[in-house]
Formats: sequence, C-alpha cells, structure tokens
Amino acid sequence: MPVWKQPHDPGAARKKVIANARLLRILLLPLIFLFRLVIRLTRWCGLESILFRLIFRVVSKSINKQMDKAFTGYEPKANDVFVCSYFKAGTNWTMQMAYQIANRGAGEYQNIHDVIPWPDAPIKAIAVPFLDIPEKQSVTGLRVIKTHSLAHSMPYSRDAKYICVVRDPKDVFVSSYHYVRSVVLGNLMPSVAAWLDIFLSKVAMHGQWADFLCGYWKWRDRPNVLFLTYENMKDDPAGTIHKIADITGVTLTTEESDRVGFLSSYAHMKSIGDKFYPGRITPFSLKSGQMIRSGKKGKSDELLSPQQQKRIDDYCRQALNRLDCDFPYDQHFLVKKGE
Repeated sequence: MPVWKQPHDPGAARKKVIANARLLRILLLPLIFLFRLVIRLTRWCGLESILFRLIFRVVSKSINKQMDKAFTGYEPKANDVFVCSYFKAGTNWTMQMAYQIANRGAGEYQNIHDVIPWPDAPIKAIAVPFLDIPEKQSVTGLRVIKTHSLAHSMPYSRDAKYICVVRDPKDVFVSSYHYVRSVVLGNLMPSVAAWLDIFLSKVAMHGQWADFLCGYWKWRDRPNVLFLTYENMKDDPAGTIHKIADITGVTLTTEESDRVGFLSSYAHMKSIGDKFYPGRITPFSLKSGQMIRSGKKGKSDELLSPQQQKRIDDYCRQALNRLDCDFPYDQHFLVKKGE
C-alpha cells in the first residue's frame, strides 16, 4: 500500500492560531507589564497560589470538558493506535515510536501534529482533525492518535490498540513547568511553589496524575493494551520499540527496527525539535519555546527541593490509596537515598 501523502497544507489551521496569537501579543503588549506587576504583588502578599488557582479553575474546566467529549460517538477501528499518555509523560517520544513503527521507519512530516490527530487538544486547531486523516494513513494501515483523556472518557474496543504511558509525577511536574512557561504563559508563569500548589490540586491541567494512572492501570491486562512507564522506556528503548511493534501487529526487519530506534532517539528528536513544537500559540508564548528539552528521568531536583519532592510522593501515594489502586508507586517512583 502506498505511503499516505499529507494534504497540501495540513498545518494551515495551526498557522492561523499562531498568527492570531501574534496579533494579540501586539495588542496586549501595554497590559503585559501590568499583568506581571499583579503577579509580583500577589506573590509578595502570599496570594499567588490563590490567584492562579482561580485562573486554572477556568482553564482546567475547559480542558476537562474537551477531554470528556472528544471521542463521543466514535467507534475505534482495528487500525487505530491510541497513544494514551498523561500530560508531559513522554507523549511525543511515544508518538514518534508508534508513528515510525506504523511506517516501518519511513514516516515523514513537517510537524507531528500534521499527521497525528489530537481530538482532545485544548486548542483543537493546533492538530490535524480526525476527518483530515485517512483511516489508513501509513504503509501498515495503522493510524496513530494522541490523547491525554482519562480512561473513563476513552472509547474502548477489543479491535483497537492502546499504548498507555505514565511517568514519575515529580518529573512530570518539572517538565510541565518548563512547557507551560515556554508554550503557554511565558513570563507570566507563576513561581515553582505556586505551580506545585496547582499541580497537587483538582485544577491541575489535564486532570490529576493519580486519576489518569489508576484508570489505565485497570486496563493493563487487556491483550490490546500496552502499559508503559517512561522510566522503563528510558531503560530499554529498543525493548519498548519491540513491545509497541508487537502490540500493533507490525513485524519489523532488523534494519527497520534500527531506523525506528534512531528516529526516536533523544539526539535525533532534539535535532528536529521544531517538528514537535506547536509554535507560539498564545500571546504569552516565549520566542525561544521548545518541546524536546532534556529527555531525562529522576532529575526533578533541578526545580524541586527534597521537601517538595516528598510532598509530591506523599500526595500521589495517598491519592492512589483513596482510589484503591494497587500500582506499586514506591517501586517505580520513590527516590531512594544514595541514588
């Protein structure tokens, strides 16, 4: 079967979003100084967390609504491969692996959002719509679909394939801080302490970490579900490629497998980072924004103190207990002394 060819300009809608954001940036320029002053004053008064909780109460409500309804009425097909990843848990990396496996290491695109639909995107126009992607978009006939939706909002079918990815919440926090500052809020980003208060609350972007993990953890034994942790993927990227190929029913040659490994390596993805970056999609996005940052694990101490790390561990462990989830948190994510 021939390789699917992209439409003439699949990123046209995203370019329009970026152009509109540019115009708003110019119009809001006189107010940005005022916004920053308000943030500094609330920080000085100890009210920064309250201010941003109010802001993200609205933001999160909108995002959650989008996640809840994104797949309404959709019946997954046998060639659908859903990358179900928590926010900032290695989504682009997993999508790159899955897409390249689907294309036997020959997948090409100008931007990954041009070839992989993201139905629950906060700004729908930044990714190609479902209807603009043929059901069989690759040489293998598979169609890769990105989602951050919780399991209860995902349409499940025994015919489709699901790759579920979670990551140490401490590293998720660090990655989310850099991402939101880079792509969304720019110089209006709250302090690390205030962002931590948001992250460990009901107004966390894309829902709470424990809710996401618990939902997909219940799916782990289904034959068409591959449950992965970012940490295990980092420890064995070649093995991860094999597992994704196996669950999707793709038999790769040694040469194809090596090619997928190269294309999904941190060094290569970093070198083509603009292909994963959505662009300056808000009026506050930084000019030097990026998506592929460090690709490391267990490095949350770059932003978090030991006390803050423990706070995240304690909160997430307690949340899993409340959900009656038996995921072995300490085994996967607890930082041991001496490591």
